[in-house]
Amino acid sequence: HVQLVESGGGSVQAGGSLRLTCTASAHTSCLAWYRQAPEKEREWVGTIYTDGVDPLYSDDVKGRFTISQGSAERRMYLQITGATPEDSAKYYCAAGLSQYTCGRRSFGFWGQGTQVTVS
Repeated sequence: HVQLVESGGGSVQAGGSLRLTCTASAHTSCLAWYRQAPEKEREWVGTIYTDGVDPLYSDDVKGRFTISQGSAERRMYLQITGATPEDSAKYYCAAGLSQYTCGRRSFGFWGQGTQVTVS
């Protein structure tokens, strides 16, 4: 069982930057970010594999968001730059314990989320 805790959410002006953090309680094969805006479906933002493979990003955020891993592999960051109001959402961290579940985005562990508001 893996517990995930997100932090770093808040309010930012359009064009600004924000860094979110996800801390996992145990080793995982990958960590991912999702987001969900009101009345919209949850959408995948990106995934980082703990073995050092380059992160994967959705087309909506590629070039503006950067996912990285802390020196302790149980921590993941999401750097948001050039924020737009469309980035306003609750951001969730998810974890996969195998290459199979990570590749299929079949994440069995989720955090409670952290709110990002862009105005």
